[in-house]
Amino acid sequence: MEDSAITKSAAEAGERFQFKTNINCSGCVAKVTPALNEASGIVHWEVNTNSKEKILTVQSGGITQEQVMEVVKKSGFQITAIGS
Repeated sequence: MEDSAITKSAAEAGERFQFKTNINCSGCVAKVTPALNEASGIVHWEVNTNSKEKILTVQSGGITQEQVMEVVKKSGFQITAIGS
């Protein structure tokens, strides 16, 4: 199973956001990793590259849903919020 996850802090997380993306392989994950790791306010993120929708889950430590979307778009990927 290819499921990539990065945890920046053990701090208690705020809101959890989910997005449909086109981040669909380990190369894509590698491309977006620096941007998501450097984004202020992300406690944890992971992409399920096995799901049809390529779900990105972000545990917020202050970042907004819109800011996450901007980070991903700047990395060259499509992103749509789920359940917003």
